[in-house]
Amino acid sequence: METITFASTNQNKFFEVQLILSTQNVSVEFAKISLVEIQSDSLEEIAREKAKTAFAEVGRQVIVEDDGLFIDSLGGFPGPYSSFVFRTIGNDGILKLLTGSANRSAYFRSLIAFYNGITLSISEGRVDGRISERVTEGGGWGYDPIFVPDGTDLTFAELKKSKNEYSHRRRALENFAKWYLNL
Repeated sequence: METITFASTNQNKFFEVQLILSTQNVSVEFAKISLVEIQSDSLEEIAREKAKTAFAEVGRQVIVEDDGLFIDSLGGFPGPYSSFVFRTIGNDGILKLLTGSANRSAYFRSLIAFYNGITLSISEGRVDGRISERVTEGGGWGYDPIFVPDGTDLTFAELKKSKNEYSHRRRALENFAKWYLNL
């Protein structure tokens, strides 16, 4: 199989993608590309457009990832606007929005979009969980310090390398690899 290019500006995501796909016998390389992200309420629409833009930029088969944190008591917010919300109010802002809320359930949804100029495919992964009461120590990036996946009492940040056992991105990448290896 030909090497796939993962297009993103986020090297942390690439390291996760590379690690996970290597366990599926899929070779991936990194193209650090700033992709214009359309504004849409649909993760699928955003992922499709990002994949087409990335393919036009690199000229070979690509995958991109788009994901969102969906908080039940906030009507699914921030959802497809998760990157913008993280940049503007961060984890502390999310915790402030949930002050006094008994319902802290949330889920992460990840879409891997593949495009080779002909075929466009989207693979999905989801992990349910909840928002913690505080920002935890231990590193991680993005919403990792406040998201606790079902099956553990630790945030993604506290899980460190064990994060991939629960990860929405891992689930999406494994679904992608099954599809891709059967092309």
